[in-house]
Amino acid sequence: MKLFEEQVEKKEKVDNKRFRVNPIEGFPELAWKGKKTYSDTRFFPAQLKERYGEEKDGWFNKIFWGDNLQVMAHLLREYRGKIKLIYIDPPFDSKADYKKTIELKGIEKFKNDQNTFEEKQYSDIWNNGEYLQFMYERLILLRELLADDGSIYLHCDWHKVHHLRCLMDEIFGFENFRNEIVWCYTGASNVGKDFPKKHDNILRYSKTNNYILNTNDIRIPYAAGSLDRANRNVIGTGGMNFDKIELNADGKVPEDFWIDVQRAARYPGEVLGYPTQKPKKLLERIIKASSNPGDIIFDCFMGSGTTQAVAMKLGRKFIGTDINMGAIQTTTKRLLKIAEENRDNEELYTGFEYYNVNNYDFFRNPIQAKEILLEAYEIEKFDNSNIFDGQKEGRMIKIMPTNRITTKGDLDSLILNLNYKVYEQRKAENPLKSVESITLICMGHESDLKASFEEQVKPYKIDLKIVDVLKDRMDINFERDSEADIEIQGNKLIINSFYPRVLLDKLGEEAGNIEDWRVLVDSILIDWNYDGAVLEPSIFDTPDKKNLVAGEYEIPEDFGTIRVKITDLLSNSLELEVKNG
Repeated sequence: MKLFEEQVEKKEKVDNKRFRVNPIEGFPELAWKGKKTYSDTRFFPAQLKERYGEEKDGWFNKIFWGDNLQVMAHLLREYRGKIKLIYIDPPFDSKADYKKTIELKGIEKFKNDQNTFEEKQYSDIWNNGEYLQFMYERLILLRELLADDGSIYLHCDWHKVHHLRCLMDEIFGFENFRNEIVWCYTGASNVGKDFPKKHDNILRYSKTNNYILNTNDIRIPYAAGSLDRANRNVIGTGGMNFDKIELNADGKVPEDFWIDVQRAARYPGEVLGYPTQKPKKLLERIIKASSNPGDIIFDCFMGSGTTQAVAMKLGRKFIGTDINMGAIQTTTKRLLKIAEENRDNEELYTGFEYYNVNNYDFFRNPIQAKEILLEAYEIEKFDNSNIFDGQKEGRMIKIMPTNRITTKGDLDSLILNLNYKVYEQRKAENPLKSVESITLICMGHESDLKASFEEQVKPYKIDLKIVDVLKDRMDINFERDSEADIEIQGNKLIINSFYPRVLLDKLGEEAGNIEDWRVLVDSILIDWNYDGAVLEPSIFDTPDKKNLVAGEYEIPEDFGTIRVKITDLLSNSLELEVKNG
């Protein structure tokens, strides 16, 4: 509760635990149906869950699990105007679901070749103005966090680059546009009626005209033709002679089209199996160009943690956030490996902490959560509806975000897309009857949510029912508890078995062919002296894809309360305290 009780200084522009944001003054302005201004946000507390390594100069790097809008609202209290570099790789509105391939470790394929399967990580399918409002609100908070001499790089592609550039002009000011970097790559394509789309766009903006750009840190070799021309006099039009070209011995500054950086898959050993992973070389160039050692780097669409991994290696501080638990697990393992490899390098910031912000532990995968709720409430699922998820007993069902409370802002898209033409006809036919019956299923909600909805849909009478899953749990098995058999024998902690229920359910009949529980485990962390609040492990058993966890660990003499965290291949974790005897 300390976070709530802290007094906030007036200079932080906080009133009653709300943060006001500076008004948008950019021009031109992009408009879309349902656009709403975003002028303030409330403070959200963070819960420290885990800590790794040691602090340096009073600093721990930070990663957050939660909705990045709420994470940024949390960060405003301490980091407004302090972030030197922001890189984001947000959803592209690609109209696709992104999946991660899950493969059992150290085991030959089953007879049905089902030791691998795909798990949805997130959906990149948006309705009408949803995407633009989503990005608009987040870009406003990113501007608030950015330092006056800072820069932001927004990674996108052809789907929305034209809209996003308009948004960036509006929020950061068109005068602060610096580059549209075109990252070119090659590869096979089955396109028949178009030229293959083989580049991404990276929009670079600054906060002011005073920004960091370390051109000498990112120089690349000159092309052979440039070197050849530099070694001889150049004859211009009309036979005029020009002086010999003087080339920088360290190479040239890259142009705004990058053809020397390949996709992550082209670099051996770099791919982590996470969808949309970007190569380290790309982030190295960006971080070196627009920040200095000791600066804070921020990425609020963290994914596989490439930004954080590169920032750690380059001596920068970092903050990262993601709403997907798979991203948190992937990034944590990646950072632990880098920290171990560089533990003797006192110049790097290798210690980091993991926090939750307004997040529930019931559902770690939002896509899986929706399927569970549809089944649990026996809802007839809609496959192609742009508004509702299904229906039950004549009521239209809308499942709200499953990893946080539902706010009034979450209703905007629903209200915008209601079929008012049909409602008008129903109202004319029977003025006293409701034009629609809607049930919202949510994980907690703001107290005035129903009143706000009814106010916005006037003059239509809509029967709205809110089902709070936290209160109305029925018999829903939110995340089937995993089980483990752990014991202490002498000076050793031994894990005899581990049963990750969700993963075993996905394997179906093939689960019976598993003889060693370790093939199901991604990592094991052990804190020998758990304080009851924050996990600070000293055992990091995080093997690569081919190797298995040990399962047996020597207990130190000065142990106290032992806390074990076992994470399966789906990034679901089981934490247990182990007692002697």
